[in-house]
Amino acid sequence: MTGNELRKAFLKFFEDKGHTVVPSYSLVPQNDPTLMFTNAGMVQFKNIFLGEENSSFSTAVSCQKCVRAGGKHNDLEMVGRTARHHTFFEMLGNFSFGDYFKRDAILYAWEFLTQNLGLPKDRLYVSVFKDDNEAFDLWKTEVNFPIERIYRMGEKDNFWAMGPTGPCGPCSEIFIDQGESAGCGEPGCTVGCDCDRYLEIWNLVFMQYDRDAEGTLTPLPKPCIDTGMGLERLTAVLQGRTSNYDGDLLMDIIKEAAKITHCHYGKNEENDVSIRVITDHARTSAFLIGDGVLPSNEGRGYVLRRIIRRALRHGNLLNQKEPFFYKVVNHVVKCFSSVYPNLNSHSEFIEKVMLNEEESFSNTLHHGAQRLEEILIRLESEGKKEIPGDEIFKLYDTYGFPVDLVEETAKDRGLGLDRVGFEKSMQEQKVKAAASWKGSGESEIASLYNDYLKEFPEGVVFNGYENETGTGIVKALFKNQSSVDSIEEGDMAEVVLDNTPFYGESGGQKGDVGIAYNNDSHLVVEDCLKPLPNLIVHKVKVNRGRLQVGDELKLEVGESHRNETALNHTATHLLHSALKEVLGDHVKQAGSLVASDRLRFDYTHFSALNEKEKSKIETLVNQKIRENISVTTRVTPIEEAIEDGATALFGEKYGEEVRVVAVPGFSKELCGGTHVSATGDIGLFLVTHESSVASGVRRIEGVTGPAAFETARREMNRLSSIRTLLKAQQEEEIVKLKKVLEKSRELEKDVAVLKEKLVSGKSSNLLEGVEPFDGFSLLIKKLEGADGKSLRSFIDNAKNQLESCIVVAGSIENGKVLLAAGVSKNLIKKFHAGNILKEIAVIVGGSGGGRPDMAQAGGTQVENLDKALDRVREILAQTQT
Repeated sequence: MTGNELRKAFLKFFEDKGHTVVPSYSLVPQNDPTLMFTNAGMVQFKNIFLGEENSSFSTAVSCQKCVRAGGKHNDLEMVGRTARHHTFFEMLGNFSFGDYFKRDAILYAWEFLTQNLGLPKDRLYVSVFKDDNEAFDLWKTEVNFPIERIYRMGEKDNFWAMGPTGPCGPCSEIFIDQGESAGCGEPGCTVGCDCDRYLEIWNLVFMQYDRDAEGTLTPLPKPCIDTGMGLERLTAVLQGRTSNYDGDLLMDIIKEAAKITHCHYGKNEENDVSIRVITDHARTSAFLIGDGVLPSNEGRGYVLRRIIRRALRHGNLLNQKEPFFYKVVNHVVKCFSSVYPNLNSHSEFIEKVMLNEEESFSNTLHHGAQRLEEILIRLESEGKKEIPGDEIFKLYDTYGFPVDLVEETAKDRGLGLDRVGFEKSMQEQKVKAAASWKGSGESEIASLYNDYLKEFPEGVVFNGYENETGTGIVKALFKNQSSVDSIEEGDMAEVVLDNTPFYGESGGQKGDVGIAYNNDSHLVVEDCLKPLPNLIVHKVKVNRGRLQVGDELKLEVGESHRNETALNHTATHLLHSALKEVLGDHVKQAGSLVASDRLRFDYTHFSALNEKEKSKIETLVNQKIRENISVTTRVTPIEEAIEDGATALFGEKYGEEVRVVAVPGFSKELCGGTHVSATGDIGLFLVTHESSVASGVRRIEGVTGPAAFETARREMNRLSSIRTLLKAQQEEEIVKLKKVLEKSRELEKDVAVLKEKLVSGKSSNLLEGVEPFDGFSLLIKKLEGADGKSLRSFIDNAKNQLESCIVVAGSIENGKVLLAAGVSKNLIKKFHAGNILKEIAVIVGGSGGGRPDMAQAGGTQVENLDKALDRVREILAQTQT
């Protein structure tokens, strides 16, 4: 059975058992800041397990794409070196939300493994939690499983918890004996050993308790089932392989990676490790980019960048001199597009991101080589015999420079590596990464929200599409992160109603503002949030009176705020379609902000808009505005909406029914926001700014309606002022401005020539002050009014005339200190220009550095320039000793 056939068989088995087949969730978890990536099948059902979200089904089955890298799952260096470590894998899982429990979960698993897949019963073993007699008895009596192959394990191995508090329960694991050849050979080798003989293939979690802060376990009213089984692992088992990489899901990519890198897989173990790393990381890269994660220097993007660069470093070990990794990633897209169609729809974009990152890394690696050379020269001049661990880590982490390459280069120069220091820095980085994504746990206010939905699972009804006024009953009041019965004049609080016309911030659209009142109180609604799918919270200030739970309020949404927000929201839809039409179908929305005064739209693209493209986009949007097209909305099943061509957003989680907002003939998107009734209501759209957000992501900011008119008027006023300053008539501004700029450039050139003459060495007194210093010439000079270029020129001329020398110069320009230093070639093994400037720059409140032979620095404390220059002699004397 192939991996693809196994995936289908698993889903079909549970579908026939009445389970709803749920598509894989995005690798970017929605509304869960504690998770870096989706790392298990249960992640998309977390709110259902917690009772915060209702579901139309009570049982489900899925094949979930997962990434475990970064945070606590930070074992990158193990990937490729073991049979089972991956950064990307697929998890098969079946789930019950208060429906069936232990008996059916165990029987389903046994039936699928032994009857559907035909695994030999005598090679299967199971474990249960040491105190879970119910599970033990079910295996023994219902399955007739030999008790000598049922192992009772402790909490570490067989008790699962979602967190320190909350849902938890015992689990039962199923193992297969892969034979002595796969084991460690130790006499005591048995289930639970870390070797590969007894391989865990399926984990059945029985979520039956709620653990409180004191550790007390309370039975859940509706126990749940959460199971997980690695597709790659089970595929390898079925195909008689002891390594996941030898199963067909990965071997196909391995063969392609070997072909692209001109290597023979299976001939050389170190090369095989590199090919496995490239294979695994290509899958991770393709799927993460397909879900909207882009390489960057922070968060998820940083983890992706490290994964890509690790693959590229292994390509370097395989002598890859040209971009190659993007070709392997392309093959991954080809292999998995039939199962995950979004890979195919984003294939062009994925390829561009990968190629761009690969070319960028080549430049970074070049800079890393330069940095390594500087380190080696400095260490040699200091007589050191080992590269410090923190320097090795910086080369690895910042420049992506392979440790093997550092070691090889250092060895050629007679230097060793501080491996202990490097490992310490690596461990510190892992701890920081884990801490940054550990999350702070559930905040008090979030806990209150969750408690509210448990008490009132119907949540808050939003009726604001049709109405901007209404009435609502106060269901809950929160003040200072506590639930209260009443609030009074002057209080800042949060109000939850049974229904509301106020839009809670979500989908990029800011929340409504307005007022709420009755005979006894008057509140200003300053913001409106939607912290959970069924919950809308009004942030209010009590202007007058007292409000308590159970009171009725009249509600009025701020009309101008709502209307202007609607202008901007519909405009973002027009902008999205215009970008696709002008730039290409690779454009995808990567984020947005819709407020009353502006809009912001992030999109996938690799270059800044030129004026022609910007003009086309702006013109197209305004054309659709002038056509005054009616904007339509309808609620429909998500499958029907997608088939009808509606655009769904990267990584967004949608329900079974969705709201489709359309500008017929031009735009159709899934959207829950508020919009205009016709495009003509928008009036005018202007792009105000375009910039880069991250590699491959651009940002457009714009305005509509009254804000656009005011922007245009300000621009006209500015143009009128410029015209007055230039003494120009209409249409003459550019010609006159060009003349002014040309004249300015001529004057700048004249000034530069004069400065050059001043410090070029032609003046006889420039080399005055040269002093002998331990066998070479030393010149320390303060030059009045010299800029950076002039300082460099002075250093070069002085070095040419003095030959064996060290030259340090400083000047003050525009209220700042400029410093430069040069060391002749015959002295750079003893003295380093960059290190000299690093020390004296501190004295003038600055920093700097550079090469051993030439360096520049700057500072702000002009009064300390003389002191800094005087310090040079002491530094050189200390270096000599």
